[in-house]
Amino acid sequence: MSSKLVPSNPSEVAVIRNITPNIVTVSVPFARVGIFRIGGRGTIIRLTSGTLAVYSPVALTPETQAKVTELGGRVGYIIAGDMEHHIFLSEWVRAYPDAKLLGPKGLQEKREKVKDDPRIGHEPFAFTWDASNQRDAAGVSDEFAADFEVEFVGAHPNKEVVLFYKPDRALIQADLLFNLPAIEQYSKVPDAEKSSYGLLNRIFVSLNSTAGEAKGLKRFLWYGLSNAAGDRAGFNESVRRIDAWEPEIIVPCHGETVEKDGGELFRKVFEWHLQGHK
Repeated sequence: MSSKLVPSNPSEVAVIRNITPNIVTVSVPFARVGIFRIGGRGTIIRLTSGTLAVYSPVALTPETQAKVTELGGRVGYIIAGDMEHHIFLSEWVRAYPDAKLLGPKGLQEKREKVKDDPRIGHEPFAFTWDASNQRDAAGVSDEFAADFEVEFVGAHPNKEVVLFYKPDRALIQADLLFNLPAIEQYSKVPDAEKSSYGLLNRIFVSLNSTAGEAKGLKRFLWYGLSNAAGDRAGFNESVRRIDAWEPEIIVPCHGETVEKDGGELFRKVFEWHLQGHK
């Protein structure tokens, strides 16, 4: 059940912050399988048209809803960042029924198989990405294409939908890149709880840190993630296209937001993928 995966008191632990005047993040604690403290983050983006896009939404608290209203209130797009980031889609669709639901192909069918979780509805997706349209933004709408580049990373095991918000040069992504530890996302958690984090969590954090030479993360991406679906070449191609966007900001769902020099960090972490070999 999704109730075991999300904080029971989201209003108390969420950190709502403007990264830019048009990008707001909602950061919350989240522990994968109850062990790995990776945090969670939803991102609200105001398009040039004034329409809002919500990427990988987290719980829709009164505080988050107030921020949406402050940004203009017109939610036009609710986006699942990949096959795993979908728990709160239904909650947002109910609140903003005129919004288009977007995500990777196959997610609607995955959700329709869930019968015993009240959080997960069976709403139809207005647009989905797969290998046949992996960079298609215009298929969503003209206003969406005006502000976003899209890369569907089908070679990632979670089928990532990566966005680049052109006005702020912001890369917005779910599980392509973690930037642990999740400091902001756990900043409102009591210190007593933080002290209980175990050895497995510390190892996982070390493998998903961009600090220094990021050797652990580079190895994790190269040996593990990029070949998990058996298509490292396809993964590398997607990484090269994302790198060509030259992002300044990187907003991950898990870990710290990178607010400057994002392209430099991206090239460091994905060096082996960009050159095609170790």
